[in-house]
Amino acid sequence: LKVARDDVVIATKVFGQTGPGVNARGNSRFHIMESVKKSLARLQLDHIDLYQIHGFDPATPIEETVRALDNLVQHGHVRYVGVSNWAAWQIMKALGIAERLGLARFESLQAYYTVAGRDLEREIVPMLQSEGVGLMVWSPLAGGLLSGKYSRDGQAAAGDRRAQFDFPPVDRERAFDSIDVLRQVAEARGVSVAQVALAWLLHQRAVTSVIIGAKRVEQLDDNLAATRIRLTAQELAALDQVSALPPEYPGWMFRRQGEFRRQQLRESNAA
Repeated sequence: LKVARDDVVIATKVFGQTGPGVNARGNSRFHIMESVKKSLARLQLDHIDLYQIHGFDPATPIEETVRALDNLVQHGHVRYVGVSNWAAWQIMKALGIAERLGLARFESLQAYYTVAGRDLEREIVPMLQSEGVGLMVWSPLAGGLLSGKYSRDGQAAAGDRRAQFDFPPVDRERAFDSIDVLRQVAEARGVSVAQVALAWLLHQRAVTSVIIGAKRVEQLDDNLAATRIRLTAQELAALDQVSALPPEYPGWMFRRQGEFRRQQLRESNAA
């Protein structure tokens, strides 16, 4: 295929072990600089559009990582930088360092988020929306659990991924309650359960993009068809209710103490 380079967004990551040495892993300047050179060589490119830190490294100061990534941007090896699988406080610390020192900041987070696993909503989603950071979702079908192939008794077709690798972890009871509602919506619309699960994600304001993975062309076509689904307010409310996270401090205190102010804002916006 003849596709112009400028029409393609290429993203890759750094963090994992690439050799036997102590410096061949993590988020140190050494590992970042060595890894990007090797990635560019393997990809046969002169730059990477989005370079992401794949995990948190407790042995490397966040400032060292942020400075190294900024060097890559300044040198033209990388256009933008992002992060994956970090906590909200860690991302905020990195954003603060970047702002204080005038360095390239994280523009995106790649994280796990599904109707069966909404943990991101506690701290990370509010932070992303506050700071204008994009969200790319990995494993949007919870490792295939939301494909519609699995039942509460654990039965699935032989060779299915979840049967071999039960990841990412989920609250199975809440997940299957959610699947029941996904199936109702899917049957009413004449679409697959997977399409409704993906459509739910695409309706979430914090979500920028969803990373799908398909073994077969028909799976890819089915996943892509989710972009054509517009869930109704009633369908979204039903899915939100069945998949809601249990209350957790300080979230329940925020809701309790902030309701008066939220009502004021609603009245002001309606005026």
